[in-house]
Amino acid sequence: MTPELLAATGARYSRNNEGLDSILAKIDPANPDKSVDSIFRMVDYGHQSIADMAPVAIFIDGVSVWLAYFIWSICPTASGQESSTRYIRLNSDGVLDPADAGIPVDARAAWQHNLESAFSAYSRALNFWEAAASRDPQIVAIPESILNDESEKGKRKIARMRRNFAFDRARYFLPAAAKTNVMLLMSARSWVQLCQMLLSHYLCEARRLGSLLREELEMWVPRLTKHASEIRSISLGLRDEYDSCMQSARSLKFCDAGDIVENTAKAFLEIHPPAGVTDSDIGRALEGHNNIYAWMGSPLRRTLVRFGWDAVSFAEIRDLNRHRTGTKTCQFIPRGFYAAAGELNPSLDKDEYDKLGRTGAALTYDSLARLQADDPAYVYWCLLGSQMSFEHATTGDKFVYEAELRTGAGAHFRYAQHLRDVLALWYARFPSTKGSILEGANEPE
Repeated sequence: MTPELLAATGARYSRNNEGLDSILAKIDPANPDKSVDSIFRMVDYGHQSIADMAPVAIFIDGVSVWLAYFIWSICPTASGQESSTRYIRLNSDGVLDPADAGIPVDARAAWQHNLESAFSAYSRALNFWEAAASRDPQIVAIPESILNDESEKGKRKIARMRRNFAFDRARYFLPAAAKTNVMLLMSARSWVQLCQMLLSHYLCEARRLGSLLREELEMWVPRLTKHASEIRSISLGLRDEYDSCMQSARSLKFCDAGDIVENTAKAFLEIHPPAGVTDSDIGRALEGHNNIYAWMGSPLRRTLVRFGWDAVSFAEIRDLNRHRTGTKTCQFIPRGFYAAAGELNPSLDKDEYDKLGRTGAALTYDSLARLQADDPAYVYWCLLGSQMSFEHATTGDKFVYEAELRTGAGAHFRYAQHLRDVLALWYARFPSTKGSILEGANEPE
């Protein structure tokens, strides 16, 4: 079935109880469009529940890392993938065109210079961490069982772990204007809602993608895309949020790039159990919870949780933003720069790496200055190491799942630490849950 025919067939269920065989018998396989129209004449196909039954997969190539983040923030329940900084070495050939990014003409030379500086720092950081991993396998924390595996498969696994180790620490120097690819599978309704957000945005890259997506949707679900247009209330809302960020940014008192240093991420946690639920009830809700997907009781599922950090690098925000549940909020104001300097051990050249950190700080300072000067394209001056505030409002069971996932095997070292910081606050409130929550050691895999 085509996506529209599938939606039309499902739509018939609201008007009769004949069953699927009876509905399919009325469809002419030689002319599915006629069959769709005949059903939609009976049913209001403008109703969003109809568009919800039309699945559409679209591959989106060459969007900025920032726009990919924005897309996922709108579509958290979409199925899909994005090109990963953990496995792919990026270079300056794959960046957004300055016109597509809306960079003012008089700022393009400076922007290009910043991009070159960022990619140079990224390349040097990658070489730095790759060399460190080769000299000292212990720094990668590869299990002895794998290190002692002399098979070709074992050697390939060790090489991959070393690459991942370096990529995970060098990614902070990548610019938000670097290009990435995204694949999304979701309903026509969700695609229309995404188009509305993109077409209503003040950034030209977003509007251009919104137009391209609408054209693509009209090829596959033409009857279900009539609402894919700019929405005035969304335009006003997005602009209001930008203005709020700009005004808040102007209150920050950084005198120069030297003031932009790593901002220690302070975690916060708010917990609101329902009336009558005690701390011991929360503990019992995790009895029998023996794996990340195992049962969690209703006291935990009914408890409201809001948690976050005042300074998280954009790299981790992109990862944490991908969780399907709850509401995630990032006030996109650069507050510091994280370069993974805390990962250095005494055998590594701290002075050499500090130079890279100062480069990242200077570039982050430029992005903040662009925001303070009311340039909406400031997001394309940011780096993945630029730090912003981030929060997530959800329920207790979803928080526990996220904490277990983001500290488990294969988890990135930095967001694992962020979740441990929040878990420490959780344990202070619910000490009986320590041991029942399956907090991991983010061992490589």
